[in-house]
Amino acid sequence: MHIVDGALSNPVLIGGGVIAAAGVAYSLKKLEPEDLPRVGVLSAVFFVVSLIHVPLGFSSVHLILNGLLGIILGWAAFPALVVALLLQAVFFGFGGLTVLGVNAVNIAFPAVMVFFICRWGITAQQQNLAKLVADVLFAIFFILSIWAGVSLYEAYQVEGATWRVSVNSISLALFALVMIYGYVLYRQKTLSVAGFWGFLGGSLSIFFTAVMVAMSLALSGDEFAKAAEFVIVAHFPVMAVEGILTAATIQLITKVKPELINAVR
Repeated sequence: MHIVDGALSNPVLIGGGVIAAAGVAYSLKKLEPEDLPRVGVLSAVFFVVSLIHVPLGFSSVHLILNGLLGIILGWAAFPALVVALLLQAVFFGFGGLTVLGVNAVNIAFPAVMVFFICRWGITAQQQNLAKLVADVLFAIFFILSIWAGVSLYEAYQVEGATWRVSVNSISLALFALVMIYGYVLYRQKTLSVAGFWGFLGGSLSIFFTAVMVAMSLALSGDEFAKAAEFVIVAHFPVMAVEGILTAATIQLITKVKPELINAVR
């Protein structure tokens, strides 16, 4: 998820820098002094876990936990992640200074998206509504998995079908299956309602980040097209792992210290 210096075009770098600066400025405006310890701790968590890389093909994958940061910090995830990414670039050479803005947007923006998508399901006073939406989402993911399977089958039946058609179908199928896995854990009572929404947040944040990284590469040149698609496919296992970790963490927090989530703005 750390794009290196020199890989992206100037328009992408400038756009990422502007969006990152705006996100940090808005976040700092909303930040209160009592929020700083929480922001600092979670920034350190991201700094540590994302240093551990697992080689995969010509690239590597690693945990990010930006879904967890988004759910707990909200908009404050922007400065938390920018500081951590800056320190990683300076001390370990991960990413780079010129791509700091793009890397920050690719990781922090999905965190904020997850905050708005999933936090209400975790803190919902009307648990029945949160359960109903979870059931509806399962139906949607199930339909997506069937659709992806049919598309993949049809692609293999057509002579000369492009590699891209197959990759898109596989990506859609894997995305739906990861989401269904989270729902199965919820129905088996392994996850509470809050845990399910935590799983959803952890998984979606990785998916959104992978898509944004792929878009950053694709917009910088056609030579990055296949690498961009590989980034998405390679991170589906990470989606499942981060979904479980985020779900377990959220489930624990809601039991022992729910005000940690309720305090977010």
